[in-house]
Amino acid sequence: AALAADCNLVIADDGLQHRRLGRDLEIEVVDGERRYGNGLLLPAGPLRERPRPCDFRVINDGDVQAGEWPMTLQLADAIALGDADSRRRLSQFGAGPVHAVAGIGNPARFFTALSGLGLQLVEHAFEDHHHFQAEDFTGMAGPILMTEKDAVKCRGLGLSQAWAVPAEAVLDAGFFAAVEQALGRSDVGT
Repeated sequence: AALAADCNLVIADDGLQHRRLGRDLEIEVVDGERRYGNGLLLPAGPLRERPRPCDFRVINDGDVQAGEWPMTLQLADAIALGDADSRRRLSQFGAGPVHAVAGIGNPARFFTALSGLGLQLVEHAFEDHHHFQAEDFTGMAGPILMTEKDAVKCRGLGLSQAWAVPAEAVLDAGFFAAVEQALGRSDVGT
């Protein structure tokens, strides 16, 4: 379908684990705090496969080494789960404690970003890829802020005070120029 629509660019999230998928360019995003953890493969460690060379290594919130690119996440206005047109600045949640829910690889990063904006949090960390059910929210009175990744799984749970908090990746303009230049070369990915 993509080829029939004249698509000339495919971006695959987690595409590095699909070795048969052809590629011209590989961009790896690494958690700047945890990096590769203990360096072991699942289940002894966090890795699905051993690290290998890539075209671009982006470091999410951490110290960068030579050849790496820094990235930070910037939180945007919250979006009501029940009404995508209803938005609210995160600063408007500052009057009292809010429940912060995260079922991602590093929930602490989301909690730190919210508390860094002056919000008082009651933190609820779940395993990465958690399958949310209404019971997970029992006893949470008041606003609930969650990642967009988690919000997708919670839309049908009847959470009247739940809000998705989008996060935008912020990268140096030089990164995009380098990717454009690499895409223009015929030897990329060889």
